[in-house]
This record gives sequence, C-alpha cells and structure tokens, in this order.
Amino acid sequence: MTLDLKASVRLTNEVGLHARPSVKLTQSAKRFRARVEVATAADGPWVDAKSPVKIMRVKALKGETLHFRASGTDASQALDALVDLVQRKFGEE
Repeated sequence: MTLDLKASVRLTNEVGLHARPSVKLTQSAKRFRARVEVATAADGPWVDAKSPVKIMRVKALKGETLHFRASGTDASQALDALVDLVQRKFGEE
C-alpha cells in the first residue's frame, strides 16, 4: 500500500536548518523506505529529504515552517520521526 501523506512543523531551534540539523534530518529520512520530501512552502518547491546537499540549500530560519510529504509503505512513520526531530530542536538545545 502506498500512502501520500503530509505534515508541517515550525522550526524553533535558534539557528534553523543549518549544517548539523540538515545532516540529522537526512540521516533520519534515510532510515525509511518511503520517499520523503521537504519544502518551506506548502506548495513547494520540494526537495529530497534524503539528500544532504539539497537539504543544505533549503536554509530555513527559526520561525519558518518545514513542510514534509512522504509516500510509501512506511510514510507515516517517516513523517512522525521527522516532525519529532524538529520538535526536539534536533537534539541541540
């Protein structure tokens, strides 16, 4: 079964989506088989959440909202993990 799911979460860590959080986000996304994408606007542009280079280009700041979309058998679990990671401020604070 393929699911197409979306989730959004506000960046609350002080430095936003800089180098370390970008790496943590891609590492988390890679744990899942689902295709996972991220954007700073609900309508995109979307980038592959498993690509460190593409995530580094997002450059989202504190207060911005990250939008995730995922499809695949474990899409729901992938979104839950990524939203949790952002809500925990990437474990940095």
